[in-house]
Amino acid sequence: MNRELVINVTPSEISIALCEDKVLVELNKEQCQTGFAVGDIYLGKVRKIMPGLNAAFVNIGHEKDAFIHYLDLGGQFQSLQKIVDSRQPGRRGVKVETMKLEPAIEKAGKLSTYLQPGQLVMVQIAKEAISTKGPRLTADISLAGRNVVLVPFSSKIFISQKIRSNEMKKRLRHIAAGVLPKNFGVIIRTAAAEAQDADIEQDILSLVERWNEAVGNIRKSQAPALLMSEMSRANTIIRDSLNSTFSQITVDDEKMYREIKNYIKVIDPQLEKIVKLYRGSVPIFDNFDISKQIKSLFAKYVSLKRGAYLIIEHTEAMNVIDVNSGNRTKAEVNQEETAMAVNLAAAQEIARQLRLRDLGGIVIVDFIDLHKVQNRQTLFNEMTRLMASDKAKHTILPLSKFGLMQITRQRVRPVAVQDVTDVCPTCNGTGRVEPTILLDRKIENQIQFLAEDRGAKYICLRVSPYVASYICHGLISLRMRWMMRYKVWLRVVADQSLGMVDVRYLDRSGALLIE
Repeated sequence: MNRELVINVTPSEISIALCEDKVLVELNKEQCQTGFAVGDIYLGKVRKIMPGLNAAFVNIGHEKDAFIHYLDLGGQFQSLQKIVDSRQPGRRGVKVETMKLEPAIEKAGKLSTYLQPGQLVMVQIAKEAISTKGPRLTADISLAGRNVVLVPFSSKIFISQKIRSNEMKKRLRHIAAGVLPKNFGVIIRTAAAEAQDADIEQDILSLVERWNEAVGNIRKSQAPALLMSEMSRANTIIRDSLNSTFSQITVDDEKMYREIKNYIKVIDPQLEKIVKLYRGSVPIFDNFDISKQIKSLFAKYVSLKRGAYLIIEHTEAMNVIDVNSGNRTKAEVNQEETAMAVNLAAAQEIARQLRLRDLGGIVIVDFIDLHKVQNRQTLFNEMTRLMASDKAKHTILPLSKFGLMQITRQRVRPVAVQDVTDVCPTCNGTGRVEPTILLDRKIENQIQFLAEDRGAKYICLRVSPYVASYICHGLISLRMRWMMRYKVWLRVVADQSLGMVDVRYLDRSGALLIE
């Protein structure tokens, strides 16, 4: 499998597309400098206790109060709180390595026993804000690295279940035990099996250093405050996924390019050469044919081969996917074989769509009815195999007697379709579109204003592909006529992300000439 990472950086957000064999399978969007990402550690202040829910709302600076349940406090919450309290003004700080751990809290206790309104707590974001809900928090803090996950207030060493070799497990335990400070535990990830001893040791030590830095920030911070930020989403994906199957990482921003290259140089120097800086004039997602695939996120209908298709419906309670054979049944004689072939093709596309749209919660799939038990079991096994590469935690149940497959998938971020939607760029939310026959006149007026009133000598027009084709069509095109008429150099760039009548006027540096 050939895997590529394509990263588009704009002043407001970073879009990260993961492609497998040129097919988009994951899309992540990260707002620049907004924080509140999964893994971020905050110093929060308890706002309100909810005894009925055995939970509390915590202010971490987000527009909506974050939520923490009693079960998310973690067994060693009292030890963590001791660290937080010891870092308050006038008190001598306590270190994890030298402290005596407090007794573990009860599994079925009351949150009000440990938290009170106004109390300062050290928490980590477990789920980002979704819809009307604020972030979900945990006080069972862990720090993820490429090879290990550091767990403060523990002394245990856990090893990924995917590492089967007893000899390998023994080696990894020995490495971790040799460098772990007292009262620190670790979860050894699958990637550690191929890592050098020194890399694993360095990973553990760097995570301990990051923990100490986060704890040290408590004393000089006033709640709510960010104590430690998770690395950028791009580096997080690279950290968790980078292996020999990656053929290329392409980014269109020089600063991000250097950041990624330096990070890969640290974790895997041999793969440093796969990082490329994109300098093309066409938008990077258009160049890699990703824009068209992103637009399919908005589609209710997803086409399959030979006329079959899916219908995907998103509701607040669950996601529903209906599998349809379309006109395929007309060309086939054996209904059971036809249904099986369509269902297998649908299963492959569904596994991709779950990752691409980042659908979470309950997913109900209505496959075409299969009468043979063997075929139903084969379909279940195939769906399980296809979902094995999905890093989100999930559970798949066999087909019910009604032909329904139930899937639960962990949701830690907003659904991708909701995340990438915006006000219609064509009508700006009014539902009314100006006559496109007047668009060329509008563009010409703006060019005249920029050239004559502002003295612009260079204008880059970023428009939809249809408008770009219209402006540049013919031997003496509109573009040529405008250039000669207003004595200005015009460059026309087709951008698939823009609406039909949406136009951007840019200078040589890419800055907007008209807001």
